[in-house]
Amino acid sequence: MAASQDVHVRICNQEIVKFDLEVKALIQDIRDCSGPLSALSELNSKVKEKLQQLRHRIQELEQSAKEQDKESEKQLLLQEVENHKKQMLSNQTSWRKANLTCKMAIDNLEKAELLQGGDPLRQRKTTKESLAQTSSAITESLMGISRMMSQQVQQSEEAMHTLVNSSRTILDANEEFKSMSGTIQLGRKLITKYNRRELTDKLLIFLALALFLATVLYIVKKRLFPFL
Repeated sequence: MAASQDVHVRICNQEIVKFDLEVKALIQDIRDCSGPLSALSELNSKVKEKLQQLRHRIQELEQSAKEQDKESEKQLLLQEVENHKKQMLSNQTSWRKANLTCKMAIDNLEKAELLQGGDPLRQRKTTKESLAQTSSAITESLMGISRMMSQQVQQSEEAMHTLVNSSRTILDANEEFKSMSGTIQLGRKLITKYNRRELTDKLLIFLALALFLATVLYIVKKRLFPFL
């Protein structure tokens, strides 16, 4: 069972790294994108898909961490999960900034085309549609970041609660250990005292036996040899 968990954790970590790199590559593509709007929308769709896969794998890793038997391994994996979440949040922030950069590039390109000529009505319509779709993508990105931050705060509270419970358990175990140590010390003193009393009792029995034998010998001597 432990070997199976280790394999699953390893797979989760590998895929988290893979999805993270893919998200970063797509964000760089968005930064370099100068249009058209359909290309930006396609890149944003891919980023959403990869972030969803990344989030799912992080949740699987977190669940595996909670199922660990050893507290040390559990805390280590939870720390890895926290690092992955921070990295994903950073990616979402970079994604939002990349969309802003791309939007500015598209706006500048449309302004240049407008200055060079063409149908003004069509240009204004295209610009409005571009702004609307880009703003929608940015809004969705911000909402995703807000949800992620809310989840991170909640999970941080759960982790803090777990740490508090672990600290209480350790303190209780420490108190119990102190109590057991005191009991052991008392038992040791009682055993030492008992051993001393046993030695004293043996010595008294030996002296009593010697006195008894001396008394018997004295009586026998007086009976058999009264003239002595």
